[in-house]
Amino acid sequence: MHPLVMDWREDTRVREIGDQFLFGSSTLVNPVTEEGATSRSVYLPQAAGWYDFRTGEKLNGGQRIVANAPLDRIPLFVKAGSILPLGPEVQYAEQPTDEPTELRIYPGANADFNIYEDAGDTYDYEKGPHAVIPLYWDNASATLTIGTRQGSYPSMPRDLRFNIVLVSPNHGAGPQVTREVNRSIHYSGSSVTSVLP
Repeated sequence: MHPLVMDWREDTRVREIGDQFLFGSSTLVNPVTEEGATSRSVYLPQAAGWYDFRTGEKLNGGQRIVANAPLDRIPLFVKAGSILPLGPEVQYAEQPTDEPTELRIYPGANADFNIYEDAGDTYDYEKGPHAVIPLYWDNASATLTIGTRQGSYPSMPRDLRFNIVLVSPNHGAGPQVTREVNRSIHYSGSSVTSVLP
């Protein structure tokens, strides 16, 4: 988590914003701090665009908006040019699952992301046993590349499944698994390239 001024140093409008922050490099979190509020003012910094996480609606950067904020919802926006992996729902780290990982692509700019994996049950990762899967989105050609897996760890699954979702209004939005995906990819560790519609 970090303040907006760390990414938009030249934007004087972010210097006094103390109630919005970035989670990672792409998710804009806007807590509601006013009792009884059902909306709040949100500044969207200059970017290729921002997607409302819950609706998939794309908004322009460099503007202030009023975001809906009912009691059960914090306004979240994802920067255009982001890859957001959503893993299968599990109750504990070692729970086996054969469900696919959903890769949400927020178009509008190029993006890259590294999926980090380890056994999840010890501190062995500090000694090196882990794997990284690089992802790259080329916006101009609408191409996603899932790169060659680097590294390994005990009990690492040989094969993985990825459901690719190109986010748009009411598609790939919200915390639930997307039912209609743009592409499903079987991944066995070698580089795979896919052009999305």
